Amino acid sequence: MIRIGIVGDIGSGKSYVAKQFDYPVFNADLEVSKLYNNDRKIYIKLKKALPSYIISYPIKKNKLTEAILSNIKNLKKINKVVHPLIRKKMNNFLKKNKMKKIVILDIPLFLENKLNKKNDIILFVDAKKKQIEKRLKKRKNFNPGIVKKLKKFQLPLEIKRKKSSYILINNFTNISVKKNVKKLVKKILLNA
Repeated sequence: MIRIGIVGDIGSGKSYVAKQFDYPVFNADLEVSKLYNNDRKIYIKLKKALPSYIISYPIKKNKLTEAILSNIKNLKKINKVVHPLIRKKMNNFLKKNKMKKIVILDIPLFLENKLNKKNDIILFVDAKKKQIEKRLKKRKNFNPGIVKKLKKFQLPLEIKRKKSSYILINNFTNISVKKNVKKLVKKILLNA
């Protein structure tokens, strides 16, 4: 099984690129959302860790945002509760798809949390800063303060770029991204 980890800047279109592969995708953000909406145990643990913010179930994302903006240490508290479960879900995903040729890992902080293995292929999604900012502003829960704080937990983009096996330019046009992903898959399978 070839594992492809997708990395890049916040808003560079990593999840969009991940979906262009015709292979199973583990989307950590989606899994986190499911936990916030469907897992009472997570709610109880987060309520205990952040009692003045987590007051109703399902967990409201804006309350987590408030908690992080008020004190960056709250992000560590959230991660301490959420990360072990996401890691477990990722491992289940990998077991379930062990017979697939390729799996895609769309996980924020993939390199930072050392989720990558030695033989993983790291794909850096590169996009123009102006396009990223335009896209982020369109997001429903966009908060520039939260983006700034989250970036503090990330490796600098230059380091991510250097650690990457491939770089894919995302110009946010479907046809070119799909074409580039197809070319990339051919290249990866040839070198496997």
